[in-house]
Amino acid sequence: MSTVVMVNTYTHSVTYVADKLLMSLKDIIVASGLSPEKMAGEWVVLERGLRRWLETRDLTELVLEVFNPSTDRLVCRWDFTICYSFTGDGAFWVDTDDLKYHILKAGCWPSSRDYRIVASTKPGRADVSGWSSTTLRSTDGLVRQSIGTTVDGSGLSASAGYWRRV
Repeated sequence: MSTVVMVNTYTHSVTYVADKLLMSLKDIIVASGLSPEKMAGEWVVLERGLRRWLETRDLTELVLEVFNPSTDRLVCRWDFTICYSFTGDGAFWVDTDDLKYHILKAGCWPSSRDYRIVASTKPGRADVSGWSSTTLRSTDGLVRQSIGTTVDGSGLSASAGYWRRV
């Protein structure tokens, strides 16, 4: 007689990837010279939305927009594209060194800049308290630099990239 034990790791993947995405955004914000206070004040709402939409597989991209509040023009943008297919060996990891390298490459911005975090989701996704609809700012005059996979949670991963001035 044999015994089979199955563990649903997807719940663990959702928790891990949501946490690592938020920590990556915080690292970008702090290392770029922006204040993390705004994000800290929104942490619970951010976490609630990310976990819900990762659970339902409705989150397609998480975006950090850095903009000039006086002109409302985008200064830089960081994208985390979500992938829901299994890749790799089932390990959980985050590539903080690669992310730090690209944060330095992208440069710092004056603290007078503002930022917001936007979640792109599939049509028909469930509403989450604290989140509302919006439109991303134009990336005209910017070029995208791809980084590659930065977070992997055993079948749930995120690839990063950023937009910089040409």
